[in-house]
Amino acid sequence: MRKFFRLKKSKLILLFPISIFILGIVCLAGVYLVSFLLGPPKLTTDQNTIYYSINEEVIGEERGAENRYWVDLKEMSPHLIKATLAIEDQYFYRHNGFDLKRIAGAVLSDLKSFSLKEGASTLTQQYARNLYLTHDKTWSRKLKEAFHTVRIEMYYSKNEILEGYLNTIYYGHGAHGIEAASRYFFNKSSSALSLAEASMLAAIPKGPTYYSPLNDRDNAEERQKRILGLMQDDGDITEQEYFLASREDLAFTKREERAKIAAAPYFQDTVLIEAADILNVESELVRSGGYKIHTTLDVDLQQELERSAKHVIQPESEINIGAMVMDPTTGGIRALLGGRDYQKSEFNRAISAKRMPGSAFKPFLYYAALNNGYTPSTMLMSKPTSFELEDGKVYQPSNYNGYYANEEISLAQAIALSDNVYAVRTNLFLGADTLVDTARKVGIDGDLPAVPSLALGTAAVSVEDMVTGYGTIANGGNQIEGHTITKIIDRYGQTVFERDQEEGKQVLDPESAFILTHLMTGMFDRSLDGYMAVTGSSIANQLSRTYAGKSGTTNTDSWMMGYSPSLVAGIWTGYDNNAPMEKTAEVSYAKDVWAGFMEAAHKDLPLQRFTAPSGVVGLPIDPDSGERATAYCDTSRVMYFEKGTEPTEYCSVHLPDSKSQENKKQKGMLQKWFDKLF
Repeated sequence: MRKFFRLKKSKLILLFPISIFILGIVCLAGVYLVSFLLGPPKLTTDQNTIYYSINEEVIGEERGAENRYWVDLKEMSPHLIKATLAIEDQYFYRHNGFDLKRIAGAVLSDLKSFSLKEGASTLTQQYARNLYLTHDKTWSRKLKEAFHTVRIEMYYSKNEILEGYLNTIYYGHGAHGIEAASRYFFNKSSSALSLAEASMLAAIPKGPTYYSPLNDRDNAEERQKRILGLMQDDGDITEQEYFLASREDLAFTKREERAKIAAAPYFQDTVLIEAADILNVESELVRSGGYKIHTTLDVDLQQELERSAKHVIQPESEINIGAMVMDPTTGGIRALLGGRDYQKSEFNRAISAKRMPGSAFKPFLYYAALNNGYTPSTMLMSKPTSFELEDGKVYQPSNYNGYYANEEISLAQAIALSDNVYAVRTNLFLGADTLVDTARKVGIDGDLPAVPSLALGTAAVSVEDMVTGYGTIANGGNQIEGHTITKIIDRYGQTVFERDQEEGKQVLDPESAFILTHLMTGMFDRSLDGYMAVTGSSIANQLSRTYAGKSGTTNTDSWMMGYSPSLVAGIWTGYDNNAPMEKTAEVSYAKDVWAGFMEAAHKDLPLQRFTAPSGVVGLPIDPDSGERATAYCDTSRVMYFEKGTEPTEYCSVHLPDSKSQENKKQKGMLQKWFDKLF
């Protein structure tokens, strides 16, 4: 009996590998049968990634008709064909789609590391992946890739496969196919490529970002030499040809020759970066992925922003600009300028640059103040003041042009006049960490030192940071995230991303946010009687609506930030090299661009008002005393307070008694100006 079971067991052991072999043959036969029944696959596919505006208009593609060409194999440089085969697939004409020796080595390596890092793809497999699949490193994708490889090899000749591969492979910078790449990098047809040029281009598809000579010349040249070495080993070139080609000084096209004018190019660059982050792939795979990306861009607003900047900034000026327009309810970026001329500089000054915002940073301080006991009537002294800090150092802020009220002023006046002494006093009273915490709440990242001068905007921030922060105040305190993409659809019509448009987390007190918004409308009051104007008086005559805003000026930077209930816009102007702005006209560029844009953007919109939440009350206030105005006050201004914090006392400064009249006389013309201003 034991002998019988031993014989049975030995037969089973013998039959097992035979069964596996037969099963493999059956599966392989099935693959070929299915491939035959499906017929020849299509050897081209539309892989353009298309960008749509918020109104579903096409605003750009990652290529135009000029950078996707199909050329016959015989029209391509022989050097290019040999260089590509040398580095990508030396045995292309000898295998049936799979390099079994390389595959076995890669499988062993992957099994050892429990990963799919090693690649052994033949040129046909790469072609199949680029045509029909994603670049995910999964076993299911590899099996599908094998199936499509069988189909391609079954129905097409080697020359047809090679021709299709070279016409569709991605070479970076939006260039698909060798003809597009040849024109982009060398401004010549692929038939005219020299050995050095061909070997350089053959180096790129392995990693367009890493091996592009326009991105990293050293990496590209190192891989080029490897390719030339392989060609020499294969007998395709001589030692002398290797020597000359590896040392040839290549003449790449100039930036202006490569530039392609597109709608909102800085915006499109931002979309590409955001899409790559959302999809967790390299940007090159987004470009060649055939996606339909729906964005937040409003073409009309973009054109108005560009028009306003061009109208205001003089052509001969070297001043540059960073500007952003955002929907404060969603965080959707409606328009974007990263500079004055994309062809001259692709650097995005609205996203990537960080500059000091000056007094434009103060609203975050004053929100914190309103949320910690201040009201619009809170009075503090405005005069030259030296502050002794905890470390023993003395800090003495100064006001613009050396102007001081030399008496107590209210918070409302401090915002309108941009009084620096009032701001520093407030920051020291609250504690500098309070301002940092508030800035973080509204979405401002980066290095924010908790020092007294932070109240005057001495930390470097981006335009995007500032617009996001102002947008959070504008919408009543709901957290928002600046973004350019609402939806992404892949080449197969599947929605792979759709943004959740639900209202963000409440991060600010809505009552304090509204009171601050109302106070920020005060910067646009007109100048009076030749006295110093509030900071927005120079553009007040251009504005036909109620806006909330704040400007900021340093020696090297000029900012204008502001919003309506439906749009928030931020403008920065300055020199790229941080040179000081010495001309008065240059200092005013940011305000003038902002005013021109906001008026144009709202011209066809119904009038909107900032809506007060139920927890605030509006009262006519005498700006001199900060108390309730009476019939005897020369002027009054409605101010808002959280219920329970509004003034209860009535103004006595303007009562018709001798003492009051004497007080008024002593205050003179300066007092008269304050009365009229508010």
